[in-house]
Amino acid sequence: MHELRTSLVLPISLDEAWSFFSVPDNLDDITPADMGFEILTKNEKRTYAGQIIRYRVRPLFNLPMTWVTEITHCEDRKYFVDEQRFGPYAMWHHQHHFKEVEGGVQMDDILHYKLKGGKLGAWLTGWLVHGRVKAIFVHRSKVLLERFGGQDLG
Repeated sequence: MHELRTSLVLPISLDEAWSFFSVPDNLDDITPADMGFEILTKNEKRTYAGQIIRYRVRPLFNLPMTWVTEITHCEDRKYFVDEQRFGPYAMWHHQHHFKEVEGGVQMDDILHYKLKGGKLGAWLTGWLVHGRVKAIFVHRSKVLLERFGGQDLG
């Protein structure tokens, strides 16, 4: 099991943050272009518990794969959790937390994931996959800071 944590403070209101991050279609704006990210399920509604979202991604070697996530928990303007139901990981659990702080909103991501293929699969692909996951979150932070301003807390 692997864990990745990120934290940003964005100089926007909680309502503005929630309005952006709770719309699944906005994920395309903060995902690296080389991921070949395509949302197959168009979502006009804000995130809600039970929501199923289908994507096509090209995470490695430009090979397409379908990724299906479910929003398993959601509390308006506080947090939501997406979990993989079908896709490239043995397990994917991603928490998105939002809280008002002085100067804006603190946005914390907590990701737990496990690679497919047991120990051999993790050994063969781990170095590549872990670097790729980290790069996606680094890109995301960069785009958000360029868009909204703010501070990267790590």
